[in-house]
Amino acid sequence: MNQVHVQEIECLLTLAEELHFGRTAVRLGYSQSRVSQLVAGLERRLGVRLVERTSRRVQLTRFGTQFADEVRPAYESLLTVFAQASERASRGSLCQLRIGFSGSVYEEVTEACRRLRAHHEVATALSEIPLGSPFSAVLEGRLDAAVVELPVRDAALTVGFRFPPQDRLLAVASSHPLAGAGRVHVEELAHLDVLRPTGDAPDYWMAARVPLTTPAGAPVRSSTGIATLQEGLVLVAAGDHAMLICRPLTERIIRSDVRYLVIDGLPEPSQMALVWRTDRATPHLAMLSRLLGEEFSRVEIPEKLPA
Repeated sequence: MNQVHVQEIECLLTLAEELHFGRTAVRLGYSQSRVSQLVAGLERRLGVRLVERTSRRVQLTRFGTQFADEVRPAYESLLTVFAQASERASRGSLCQLRIGFSGSVYEEVTEACRRLRAHHEVATALSEIPLGSPFSAVLEGRLDAAVVELPVRDAALTVGFRFPPQDRLLAVASSHPLAGAGRVHVEELAHLDVLRPTGDAPDYWMAARVPLTTPAGAPVRSSTGIATLQEGLVLVAAGDHAMLICRPLTERIIRSDVRYLVIDGLPEPSQMALVWRTDRATPHLAMLSRLLGEEFSRVEIPEKLPA
């Protein structure tokens, strides 16, 4: 494999902007002959002409333009990494992972993050992401990883750790006719207006949050979208809507005006996962996954919530 020379990439990208060897040399602090050497070296490495130069003008070839466009994001990302590392070094601060979550954070997650910092000198910055946009911040590079609900069917995303599956319960107002039953059959969803997340999540993920039909084929009505879990609970408490919610969240959010019901016959449980961009996997993310596995191995997950 040809070895990548960062100076050559930097020189080509600068020349693509300046279209002038003299200005490129001044901007980079090189001599004009050095700029020519770097461009020529990159052309030899790739085996193709990148720049056309005449006495009157300089321009990139079609391949050169395409190559510059393709390599620029990687080069800028590398500069960002160096800048962040330099800033951390000057402050004496730790490496940091940016982790997203929606709704709530398990105690096991915060403990794994604490251990990551204490024993591996990697800090974590947790931030809440919109309920219906689980993947965008990770795919766009604004977060290093996120704790999201499965499924994940995008090759650009890697599932690093799967949390234990959890029951999905039905949240209804305490005044709702079903509230006193304690449990409900999944076919009852056809008679309710079930809240759905709003966002840019793919259709398959949205359908996993709120099914389009019951197992018997009856359509499930969902007239209203929500951006946050708290918004959903407020609407549920008002009495016009119901909401599907995983069991751990019901243990953290206790409201006198909302009841959580066990759902009999629901095909799939809820399962969270730590996901990151496939092309941005790091040893720190792998270590966080391992620590999460250790934390959850100590937790006994009940199979079903008692009625």
